[in-house]
Amino acid sequence: MIDEKTLQKELTTAKRKSAKPMLWVSMISMVMFFAGLTSAYVISMKREDWVSFDLPQAFYISTFLIIGSSITLFLSQKFLKKDKRQLSLLLVVVTLLLGIGFVWQQYVGFNQLKSVGLFFTGPESTVSTSFIIGITFMHVLHLFAGLIVLLVVIYNHFKYKYKSDDLLGFELGAIFWHFVDILWIYLFFFFYFIR
Repeated sequence: MIDEKTLQKELTTAKRKSAKPMLWVSMISMVMFFAGLTSAYVISMKREDWVSFDLPQAFYISTFLIIGSSITLFLSQKFLKKDKRQLSLLLVVVTLLLGIGFVWQQYVGFNQLKSVGLFFTGPESTVSTSFIIGITFMHVLHLFAGLIVLLVVIYNHFKYKYKSDDLLGFELGAIFWHFVDILWIYLFFFFYFIR
C-alpha cells in the first residue's frame, strides 16, 4: 500500500511530465494558426487592390517593449533560482508593465493607421490593412492571455508557491510569455519585409 506522501510525490511527478508537453501542443496549434494567416496574407498580395504602406511607428516601440519584457522575465527566473525572491518579483511586475505598454502601443499603432486613412473594415479599408490589423489584433488577444498568466505568476510569487527547486508554474508562464514575444517578433519582421 502506498502512503500519502509517496502518492503526492507521484502525482506531482505526473503533473510535471504532462504540463510542458500540453503547453507545447497548444503553442504548436497557435503557430499553425498564425502560419495560416500569414500565408493568406502572402497569397492576397497578388490582388490588384493591394496597397503597400509603412508600419506605424508604435509597432516599432511595441517591439522594443516586448523584447524588454522577455529579458526582464528571463532575469526574474534566474534570480528566483538563486532564491532572490524580492528582485525576482520586482522583475515579474516590470515584465507585466512592459506587456501592458506593448498592448497600449498596439492600440496607438491602430490609431496611427486610421489617421493616415487605413482602416480595418468599411469603404476606406484595404485588403492589406485588414490583414495587418486583423493578424496584429489576434496576437494582442494571445498577449492578453499572457498578461493573465503573468498575473497568476505574480499572485503565486506572493504566496511563496515557487522555490528554487520547484519552479514549474513559473517556467510554464515564462515559456508561454517568451513564445508570445517571439511570435510578435516574427510578425513584425514578416510585415516589415513582406509588403
